Amino acid sequence: MRIGICGLGTVGSGAFNLLRDNGAEITRRIGRDISIAQVGCRRGHPDCDLSSADVTRDIFEVAENPDVDIVLELIGGTDDAKRLVLQAIAAGKHVVTANKALIAEHGDEIFAAAAKSGVQVRYEAAIAGGIPIVKAVREGLAANRIGWLAGIINGTSNYILTEMSKPGSNAAFAAVLKDAQDLGYAEADPTFDVEGIDAAHKLTILSSVAFGVPLRFDAIYTEGISEITTQDIEYARELGYAIRHLGITSSDGDAVELRVHPCLVAMDHMLAQVNGVMNAVMVSGDAAGPTLYYGAGAGSGPTASAVIADVIDIVRSKGVDTLANLGFTALDDRRVVDITEITTSAYLRLMVADEPGVMARISTILSQHKISIEALIQKNAQGDDAHVVIITNDVLEKDLNAAMEELASLKETKDEIARIRVAAF
Repeated sequence: MRIGICGLGTVGSGAFNLLRDNGAEITRRIGRDISIAQVGCRRGHPDCDLSSADVTRDIFEVAENPDVDIVLELIGGTDDAKRLVLQAIAAGKHVVTANKALIAEHGDEIFAAAAKSGVQVRYEAAIAGGIPIVKAVREGLAANRIGWLAGIINGTSNYILTEMSKPGSNAAFAAVLKDAQDLGYAEADPTFDVEGIDAAHKLTILSSVAFGVPLRFDAIYTEGISEITTQDIEYARELGYAIRHLGITSSDGDAVELRVHPCLVAMDHMLAQVNGVMNAVMVSGDAAGPTLYYGAGAGSGPTASAVIADVIDIVRSKGVDTLANLGFTALDDRRVVDITEITTSAYLRLMVADEPGVMARISTILSQHKISIEALIQKNAQGDDAHVVIITNDVLEKDLNAAMEELASLKETKDEIARIRVAAF
């Protein structure tokens, strides 16, 4: 089987070298050689010896090369990547990609084109690096009705929250973000990571794989971590929680929840133990129960491992598995639940005047909206002000929004109210 590699950055160079280093082992596993027929890249990579490779500076030449059976799209972005992938599919070539934005935003069109041309599109490397989560859900849990899936699927945001959570740390979000950039964990423009867009792309794909629904990136609720403070982390810890940035999707059969946002996770839960740049995804199936998948979410080696695993799957299937790109032969276009219809418990932090009667007024407003209090702490903030921290019982989001609006209008309320949802598994 002959492959063409488009893009020789972190992932492309990793795939190139993995085939070189583990070629004999791969051949032993599948009984066929996998060779690199052509490399399309704007420039070389210092870790790759291209002296014996057919190199072109035109990636679209790879898509049309008759000697290429599988095109690896590893250039990133969406415009050129989409054009490249559709051109390769039209030329009758299988495609492997690590591009989550491409699949989340254009996957339905790409999969339809692949089915028409009788080729496969594989995308394991688009989600959680070296964790084989797509394969686990699509194949290992194929007999299950999936109830929900939740995960830490962006290493940058998890690193930031981990560093802010270290005992004695007073490092604010901006300072830890700068450290992450210096270490290469965050981009110069970190918006996709810290505002949840990267995680939303990944969760869009995982939800489709779990429930057999069309890709609905346009409908996902997305909230980042830039408003999380060290005070929130400390108060959460005192109440028995860690703060993690989660992607959560679930379905009751009629509708699908799709949301990315910070969550309070009980300290003794496995997801609360996932630190640094690591990723983890928990999946609940009706037969298997909850299962957890943990590993490196990015990097040359882990992501290249997923890319070449997809190549191997295409070779093993002899290229005939062309219909079930998402693991279902037919998709069910279920409604996406609006965030205001979600029911969760919530963490609220208010800065209020430290005066008699304030707690009574807060309790009255919550009670009027049928919101009960599970836990409450009060801390001195600054001067004559205090922080009131509340964990509610389960409440409908729109009811909590109405209560928060009233709380914010109290003359004793001094600042914006912080709200973090509590994850329950």
